Amino acid sequence: MPDQSLQSRFRQTRQQSVDACSLLVIEDFGLQAEAFTSPPKWHLAHTSWFFEAFLLKPFLNHYRSPNEQYKSLFNSYYNGVGGQFPRPHRGLLSRPTVDEVMSYRAHVDNAVTQLLEESEHPERDIIISRCRLGIEHEQQHQELFYTDLKFSLHANPLLPCYSRTTQPSTAAEQDEAMPCKLQWRKYPSGLVNVGIDIDKIGEKAFAFDNEGPRNSVYLHAYALANRLVTNSDFQAFVDDGGYQRPEFWLADAWAIVQEKNWQQPLYWQDNDGHQLQFTLHGLQPRLPNQPICHLSGYEADAYANWAGARLPTEFEWEFAASSQPFSALEFDPKVLHPTSARDGEPLSQLYSECWQWTGSAYRPYPGFRASAGAIGEYNGKFMANQWVLRGGSCVSQTRHVRPTYRNFFYPQDRWQFSGLRLAKDL
Repeated sequence: MPDQSLQSRFRQTRQQSVDACSLLVIEDFGLQAEAFTSPPKWHLAHTSWFFEAFLLKPFLNHYRSPNEQYKSLFNSYYNGVGGQFPRPHRGLLSRPTVDEVMSYRAHVDNAVTQLLEESEHPERDIIISRCRLGIEHEQQHQELFYTDLKFSLHANPLLPCYSRTTQPSTAAEQDEAMPCKLQWRKYPSGLVNVGIDIDKIGEKAFAFDNEGPRNSVYLHAYALANRLVTNSDFQAFVDDGGYQRPEFWLADAWAIVQEKNWQQPLYWQDNDGHQLQFTLHGLQPRLPNQPICHLSGYEADAYANWAGARLPTEFEWEFAASSQPFSALEFDPKVLHPTSARDGEPLSQLYSECWQWTGSAYRPYPGFRASAGAIGEYNGKFMANQWVLRGGSCVSQTRHVRPTYRNFFYPQDRWQFSGLRLAKDL
């Protein structure tokens, strides 16, 4: 990647994080409704810490952090570089202030720019590689910014609106005008290639280490639904007593349904006969043809059982996605909710709407090796007890949607923009 292009992407990405905060009031920056979320201010600081810990301190001579305590305050989970401030208590960090965090970001930005201009640095290749990873890492946190903020705003009885940029009436008209009938797309049995050969992706491309190495898997004949499951589809499951019928649920899932008293998806509300849902654009009508969103993997699996289908494996999803031309929506900060399907493509809504749960455990591909040192903790150590999701969502950055991208969460998690696409055996 040319130096100027890398610097441009670095500056653009850093500015996007700040721009996302422009709609917040100062009280919003410390919101943390649950331990699994992080406050906006922490995301701003942590992404700066990442560049500092893995790029500036190792490679920029005489670099000094504005505050050495940031080393633990904003370390997420990298044990190889020291201890971490407890994750459940990030919302208690009223200091450093927002202004101090913004100053920290500027300090890091200037230092990274200085380092990138050292064209004769003996570790130039590693510096470029680490900077690219830092950019992709920050874009992942930009997505987490939206999901975490939405969950925290929803905890407020006032149901605050983050952005008022959508036009609900237009969305409703489009939803009603374009219902997409569920159809099945068939795929044959055979040996297929999945994943990416990380060493051969080229200078202008990027992939996370968990997307490779490229390998082969055998698929039995199967079919995928042409679109995502909709609100009206899932409403039928709710109306049929789906949350009260244990025969559709895995044992662990049923235990959580009972413990948490789940009755319907997260953010759904029914007020005086009106079907509503909380969004980053405030409380909005629940449009029947929009994708069901914010499902746990357990809810997705239960619905699939009820519908006489199943979740696809991650390899079935990837092969099908790779079998048609890549087409994804550009990330639009004015549209922070998934939209209704349109007829036309064999598989619609593959990308940029909802993450799609698969039935695959998050495990390494054959031949996977984590990088040496603390940077190797990025993905590898999480390859247990989680499920893979594919496709990206409406709050995913555009460069993060591709056929091979592997997202992963625990199957009980439902604060992400996650939905499902049905599969069945042939």
